[in-house]
Amino acid sequence: MTWQALKIAANAHTADILGDALMELGALSVSIEDAHAGTAEEQEIFGEPGEPPAGVWQDALVNALFEADADLVTIVAEASAVAGLSDAPAFEVETVAEQDWVRQTQAQFAPIPISPRLWIVPTWHEFPDVSAINLILDPGLAFGTGSHPTTRLCLQWLDRHIRGGETVLDYGCGSGILAIAAMKLGAGQVVGVDIDQQAIQASQFNAEQNQVAASFYLPNDAPQITVDIVVANILTNPLKMLAPMLANAARPGGRIVLSGILSHQADDVLAVYRSWFDIDIADESEGWVCLAGTRKA
Repeated sequence: MTWQALKIAANAHTADILGDALMELGALSVSIEDAHAGTAEEQEIFGEPGEPPAGVWQDALVNALFEADADLVTIVAEASAVAGLSDAPAFEVETVAEQDWVRQTQAQFAPIPISPRLWIVPTWHEFPDVSAINLILDPGLAFGTGSHPTTRLCLQWLDRHIRGGETVLDYGCGSGILAIAAMKLGAGQVVGVDIDQQAIQASQFNAEQNQVAASFYLPNDAPQITVDIVVANILTNPLKMLAPMLANAARPGGRIVLSGILSHQADDVLAVYRSWFDIDIADESEGWVCLAGTRKA
């Protein structure tokens, strides 16, 4: 079985209208993307939490999937009329062959080496190194598969610094990857916290998969603890807002590790956290930084 994939050039005013019209005209699915995605002209439309929205894509592509026998010339003309366009916009059509989509998706996620002794391995792969510490983790609803630079930076810091027996708080735990890694690296007690119930469920499932006993909570349910290591891989604005709480969670002499911070944002975050910590940039990757420091007495 085959399908037809339709791509229509659109703008900020017509993209949504065209997308809705295509669904009414029989599209199996519709999505909208930045026409300049992957180029220097790519436009951000999502800002940091607490910042105003950046806007919508000025140049967009409307993608729609149709049955193999759909008359796309007529469909584009009718959708254009609904959108109030005097002329039909430029469009392209590709044939999409039937595939094993599960296998195709899984092929995108290979084992990820974090360090010589630490790997992230999806369940459908064999361990590349059976003698290594292997974190079993599949892509899911919660952030954190090990592929993003911010996650890798935090994992590499934990790999270098956990000696055994530490208490750890993973704030914004997402998939639970940092909490699980801390346990597998030898931490004595780990608590993960996230505002998203799906993240808590994902973290608990992943901890069971990895046979570790980390605990995960929504913020209001989390125990009030003071720990040896606080790790938070979130975003700049939430990190600045959470600074007093995260500082109170670190014991005097304890460590803090922060990521989710772009290189040009590092000074702003450092300025906030230096009220409580001797802290600086610990590492950097692909334009992202990891900050680490020690709680002042």
